[in-house]
Amino acid sequence: MTSDHAADVGHSAADIDKHVKVYIIVFVTLMVLTIVTVAIARVHLPVPIAITLAMVVATIKGSLVACYFMHLISEKKLILAVLALTFAFFAVLLALPILTHSNSFGIWG
Repeated sequence: MTSDHAADVGHSAADIDKHVKVYIIVFVTLMVLTIVTVAIARVHLPVPIAITLAMVVATIKGSLVACYFMHLISEKKLILAVLALTFAFFAVLLALPILTHSNSFGIWG
C-alpha cells in the first residue's frame, strides 16, 4: 500500500502502527496463556481444579481472539447482546452436568 493510497483510505502510518502494536500484544498474551495452559496440564492438580483453571484460561483466550482478531470489540450493542446470550447458554450447558450429577443441590431428588 502506498502512502497516497493510505491517505485516501484514511489510515495514517501512526494508526496502522497502533493497530499492529495491539495485535502483537494480543498475540504475545495468547502465547503466554498457551504456556499457562500447558503448565496447568503438567502440574498435578485435582481434576476439577485443573479443568476449572483450563476453562478460565480458554475463556480469556477465546475472548481475546473474538474481541481483537474478529473485531467484536468495536461492534454494535446488538451483536454484543447476542454474544452475551451465547455465553449464558454455554455457562448453563457447562453447569448442567454438575447440577445433574451432584446430590448436594437436591434438584433432581
